Amino acid sequence: MRVLLLGKNGQLGWELQRSLAPLGELIAVDHSAVDLADPRALRAAIRRYAPGLIVNAAAYTSVDNAEFEIELADRVNGQACQVMAEEAVSLNALLVHYSTDYVFDGQGSTPWTETDAVAPLNRYGLSKAAGEQAIIQSGCRFLIFRTSWNYGVRGESFARKILRLAKERVTLDIVADQVGAPTGTDLIADVSALAIQQVLQRPELQGLYHLAASGEVSWHGYASYVIDFARANGEQFAVMTINPIETSAYPTLARRPLNSRLNTQKLRDNFSLHLPDWQSGVTRMLREVLNK
Repeated sequence: MRVLLLGKNGQLGWELQRSLAPLGELIAVDHSAVDLADPRALRAAIRRYAPGLIVNAAAYTSVDNAEFEIELADRVNGQACQVMAEEAVSLNALLVHYSTDYVFDGQGSTPWTETDAVAPLNRYGLSKAAGEQAIIQSGCRFLIFRTSWNYGVRGESFARKILRLAKERVTLDIVADQVGAPTGTDLIADVSALAIQQVLQRPELQGLYHLAASGEVSWHGYASYVIDFARANGEQFAVMTINPIETSAYPTLARRPLNSRLNTQKLRDNFSLHLPDWQSGVTRMLREVLNK
């Protein structure tokens, strides 16, 4: 089977290059090779490679910029999915796509299920919801994974930013009323590969799934965990106080959801999976980051 991976150089794409490699002939491309903002080029590339599996790890992810780069966000996150889905139908290929908890309104404290109504708070969420719907309504074979609070060892991340700021500042103000589960891209990639293999054998398992580590924490709790772990492993910091603040005290161009909890029961049941707690993944990531 030929596998086309879009977005190979992102944090998730990097991990997917590893996890997808055993599934077949892997063709991994980046933005320079296939631009998701150019529907004609995207369509031509898919037809040229003629894959049996399309994995889309590329996306427009600048949440605040999406408020004014509306057309670009819609092309990459919405219209590109329509193109991929149409070509997947023509090829009878399986399409794997990644979405976000930002499709919800972020209210309440109950973890979101796959059947909850979408109601995005911002343009980024709207563009991702449009991409989901394009795939679902196309009639193609698909797996959509909604994830949240993703991090990887490569590139910028919340943990890296906190480690840097903790060396520069005596006090940090961190949002404490947004709650989710930090989820490693390595976990997402491994679950993706396992689910793909099962769906290829049992097509009835295809569909929309929530994928996140177990447990929950606020950004304030996450930052405290990162600094405490690093200190316990010999790192020296200037920071003395980590203040919990409300989202309203840290205004951003795009509204953020307060509730990013995702209910993963469907994923765990259908694929007989155990999802580790968020702390184990963050600990592993920190060990790698601190040893670099």
